[in-house]
Amino acid sequence: MGLKASRPGLAGHDDPAAAALCTRAAAGDQGAWDDIVERYAPMVWSICTRFRLSDRDLKDVAQNVWLLLVEQLGKLPEPAALVGWLAATTRRECLRVATASRRPEPPDAAVTGEEVIMAERNAALRAALAELPASCQPLVDMLVSDPPYSYAAISTALGIPVESIGPRRARCLERIRESSALRGLADIGGNRPGGDPGA
Repeated sequence: MGLKASRPGLAGHDDPAAAALCTRAAAGDQGAWDDIVERYAPMVWSICTRFRLSDRDLKDVAQNVWLLLVEQLGKLPEPAALVGWLAATTRRECLRVATASRRPEPPDAAVTGEEVIMAERNAALRAALAELPASCQPLVDMLVSDPPYSYAAISTALGIPVESIGPRRARCLERIRESSALRGLADIGGNRPGGDPGA
């Protein structure tokens, strides 16, 4: 199996953080491997679901992708292009299973650059949320829940005055914007998510 992404545009999504994670995981760092899976599993799963595989086939494909990565981790010629390698490998595995099952490939099964960028943004945002101090995490969790908690409910649950929730929210959002994870995304050409803290 080739190690470089087979579709143009995917291998160009070089992520220095991915390269560092690959190096650490290849050296046996379990935490780095866990970070790789947490960052990129949603993208792998998203690609798999576009092939309309059965639940069992979908799980098998995802598992095969991670097993292939374990085998190839120390051999990737471009560790910074991990996201492209994962996208291309996932698609190939889906095609293999779909072909074996004699299912036609869906016309929209190609992995788009936009999906790769979205996966990178989501991974960076999850990493940024993980960097928040303990005082911010429950507040942000309650604000982004669906539906979001009211300020009165937040005040009761967290024991903070209603009038201090807005300023604290603004400080927490600013910490997210300034996190090393989102700075890294900006460095590789992504857009930093999030709007005006007062929005």
